[in-house]
Amino acid sequence: MNQSDVITIVSGLPRSGTSMMMSMLEAGGIPPVTDGIRTADEDNPKGYYEFERVKKVKEDKSWLPDARGKVVKMISQLLLDLPTEGYLYRVVFMRRKIEEILASQREMMKRRGTLKDGGPSDKEMGDMLLKHVDQVLRWVDKQPCMQLLEVDYNATLKNAAPHIAAINAFLGGNLDVAAMTAVVDKNLYRQRKD
Repeated sequence: MNQSDVITIVSGLPRSGTSMMMSMLEAGGIPPVTDGIRTADEDNPKGYYEFERVKKVKEDKSWLPDARGKVVKMISQLLLDLPTEGYLYRVVFMRRKIEEILASQREMMKRRGTLKDGGPSDKEMGDMLLKHVDQVLRWVDKQPCMQLLEVDYNATLKNAAPHIAAINAFLGGNLDVAAMTAVVDKNLYRQRKD
């Protein structure tokens, strides 16, 4: 499989380490598909690596051919909207402790003034999110055009080397492993739930 034919996708739940992985893959040598609209802030000091058109992939697929040989970030729900004919994808799916994801989302919403009272409890929300991830990954697993690698965010921050080696092997073995390792910043690991 020619790397230039493959679209690499970094996916996962929001606040699961997808921006860190985008930064790692860019350092490793895969150009990111971004538009620079959402800039770095307190929640993501190194940037979000987002591409707004991803959100409308169900209606607008015109950008996909240009994403071949590059890496693009999309939340897990959007994977279900990708066309399965005519494309090859390698999906790097970030997993993080659900308690940390919920805590990180809550902090971000507090800072933005969008945190509302009421709604589901953390337990209910966590269960819903994990069920969603399970459904998405089962769907991905059934697609012949998609290969999947799950990456544990928590374990990567503790000891990056084996995870970076697995990512490099999954993506063809030509990445700059040292540059990827240098990107892993434990100082940004804030919503820790040990």
